[in-house]
Amino acid sequence: WRVEPAAASVGGALVGTGAGAAARSGPLPAPSRNRGSAPDPGPQTPDGLPELAARGGALGRVRSAAGELRGRLGLALLLGSLAAASAVGLMAVSGWLISRASEQPPVLYLMVAVTATRAFGIGRAVFRYAERLVSHDAVLRMLAEMRVAVYRRLERIAPAGLRQTRRGDLLSRLVADVDALQDYWLRWLLPAGVAVVVGAGAVGFTAWLLPEAGAVLAVGLLFAGVAVPLISGAFARRAERQLAPARGALATRVVDLLGGTAELAVAGALKGRVERTREADRQLTRIASRGAAATALGGGLSALACGLTVVCAAFAGVQAVRDGRLDGVSLAVVVLTPLAAFEAVTGLPLAVQYRQRVKRSAERVYEVLDAPAPVHEPERPATPPATAFPLEVRGLSARYAGQQRDALGGFDLTLTAGRRIAVVGTSGSGKTTLAQVLLRFLDAREGTYTIGGVDAAALDGDTVRRFVGLCAQDAHLFDSSVRENLRLARTEATEDELRQALAEARLLRWVDTLPDGLDTLVGEHGAQLSGGQRQRLALARALLADFPVLVLDEPAEHLDLATADALTADLLRATEGRTTLLITHRLQGLDAVDEIVVLGEGRTVQRGSYAELAAAEGPLRGMLERERAADLLSTRLSS
Repeated sequence: WRVEPAAASVGGALVGTGAGAAARSGPLPAPSRNRGSAPDPGPQTPDGLPELAARGGALGRVRSAAGELRGRLGLALLLGSLAAASAVGLMAVSGWLISRASEQPPVLYLMVAVTATRAFGIGRAVFRYAERLVSHDAVLRMLAEMRVAVYRRLERIAPAGLRQTRRGDLLSRLVADVDALQDYWLRWLLPAGVAVVVGAGAVGFTAWLLPEAGAVLAVGLLFAGVAVPLISGAFARRAERQLAPARGALATRVVDLLGGTAELAVAGALKGRVERTREADRQLTRIASRGAAATALGGGLSALACGLTVVCAAFAGVQAVRDGRLDGVSLAVVVLTPLAAFEAVTGLPLAVQYRQRVKRSAERVYEVLDAPAPVHEPERPATPPATAFPLEVRGLSARYAGQQRDALGGFDLTLTAGRRIAVVGTSGSGKTTLAQVLLRFLDAREGTYTIGGVDAAALDGDTVRRFVGLCAQDAHLFDSSVRENLRLARTEATEDELRQALAEARLLRWVDTLPDGLDTLVGEHGAQLSGGQRQRLALARALLADFPVLVLDEPAEHLDLATADALTADLLRATEGRTTLLITHRLQGLDAVDEIVVLGEGRTVQRGSYAELAAAEGPLRGMLERERAADLLSTRLSS
């Protein structure tokens, strides 16, 4: 699963699909700059990372994300404090009212207390509802902006910047970890702020009635609100830091398992994968259990602190009544006020755990936001050339972020109108890196890359992808009809143009046999189609986009030999007369291309026509002999 620039692809399926239509109707705005109302991750430092990275830790950046919403969060703090204070007031006034009523005074003496009891009871509910409304509105607005910022960053760095990130882990970061950021405000900062405000008020009120009881309440609240959270937090720290990665690991295994169930079943590896997924689930359960144990410890210590505080306050109150410093009616207030005041701090042990959990989730989210952009767009893009030809690459070297050596080095290539070149080599030889450089998903470290005589680095990435399109091995099909999947390439395409693209991809006869024809649903990820049909539909979409230069990246990958060879022959036939760069490790049918370039460890080790390379001693001849031997063995085994 990958995210690519929306103006250049749809869902990582066909790079340049949307741009194919745009090339006919005028330039598209760059999504990363103009789309939506949410802000970008922020000002950029010279190395391309958001400036916020230098301002503190992950939690500091979460606080900075509040921006103009700080006023709403301040209002939420005030409303939350009023709700908690109403609970304390309700308990204190109720205690006084019951004690005073036991003396059977005239009812008018009790009217103020009765009214206050009603006011505090109603106020507690109203203020709590208003606090929830205001705080959640502010936090959900922040999350919306954060999601847009994350997707915009993904748009900048995908696909080359996400090579080391598994699909399931990325999904966990985008959903669970971003969602977890709301807990910083709702379950940590606001509860802690309310505890400080209400606790201080309760201590002051109790100390006004009886200084000794105020001192006892202060000690109890400090222990329950500071010491207990520190103890439970220390107990849960390791578990909370492990929770987000473990959740990501489980998501990765589940996604991999669901996405490859059929292949795993055929290979006999399904049982082992299921067991590994269960082990990841058990690991997450163990981590959650340790967190629950810490929560239970904090709750028990808080309850113990509350009970001891009430007992000590009652003892001090009884002594004060005996000494004549406190009347008997007020004794109930001194005893019951601490009981209500502890409501503000009993949730702090769990709040500390949420803080630790949010910190780790924020670190994982900001790892995505801080990932270096593999492509740096020009501030003032150059005027696009009138034609893509010649497309020239000279001395090109490219390297992925964090790598110590070039994935592609000293590469030369010239594409003219109608010329077809095949780039072959083993996995890891730099073939896909070449495709990403040509589509400006990855900047060249050295060398030149020009399109129609204009430096590609001086052009906007979307402009480059109007000239160069990609049909990838993992082309994505949406859960829609054949027609709608094709129209992604060109929304204004006519029925005849759709049928012509299908005919060139050798799919039209099959589509005509379907009950609903072009309106037949292909299923999720093209589940209703065979592997060959999915690739042919992706090829038809690429042909419909009509790119000046078409890059085919391992189009026959993951197919059986017969289907792969048939597809290769058909795509070579369909691209006849089109400027095409075919990236493959399979050599069958390559005698139809104009030139073959053999890559080895990122460098060109051989180039020439198929006949020349097949006849001469060298890497391609060795690859050809190994392929023929493997095909012969496969034929014998199948027979």
